[in-house]
Amino acid sequence: MHITPDSIILFQLGPVPLNATILFTWCIMALMTVVSWLVTRKLSSTTRLSRWQNFIEVLVISIRDEIREIGGQDPGRYLPLVGTLFLFIALSNLLSIIPGYKAPTGSLSTTTALAVCVFVAVPLYGIAQNGLSYFKQYTKPSILMLPFNIIGEVSRTIALAMRLFGNIMSGTIIAAILLSIAPLIFPIIMQALGLLIGLIQAYIFAILAMVYIAAGSRVRQNKVE
Repeated sequence: MHITPDSIILFQLGPVPLNATILFTWCIMALMTVVSWLVTRKLSSTTRLSRWQNFIEVLVISIRDEIREIGGQDPGRYLPLVGTLFLFIALSNLLSIIPGYKAPTGSLSTTTALAVCVFVAVPLYGIAQNGLSYFKQYTKPSILMLPFNIIGEVSRTIALAMRLFGNIMSGTIIAAILLSIAPLIFPIIMQALGLLIGLIQAYIFAILAMVYIAAGSRVRQNKVE
């Protein structure tokens, strides 16, 4: 049993290995790109909409509403990042129903990369919203808190990566154990639970990302108040 897709080496080109994590990440990226192009190439502004356009509009509106509720700001600037994070993680987990597929989110390298994206996005959005005064929050309530605030930023990034990785990895291990005990009873149940957990983890990751970004973007607002 492979705990992480990093350990599944599919091809070796000299010193550079191609493992399941890289392969399936590329597949998901290609799938998202192709589907986005196919769905959006014939968008209509009339009342007669295709099923795919209806689905995409419902999905985008739902994500925008969540961002607006959490951030209390115009969701337009945050939608590309938060929406992409949610869709990538959700699709990565939902495709687990395909035999032979290994979710990239079951790899610590993938979840770390996603968490680093959030780590970098927080100050970028904060600076865009508040200018260089964004960095003043690291010295509150005293300059002595600077190293502790920085450690807090790094530790929550690590926690974000470990939370997603731990939940996906543990689900894989539990499913393997139950399937070895009762292979005729648990497969369908575990598949359904796995899909549900995958969606929940995608939602939680996107929500936490938006919470961190919104907190960094409210520095000036809190100062004014």
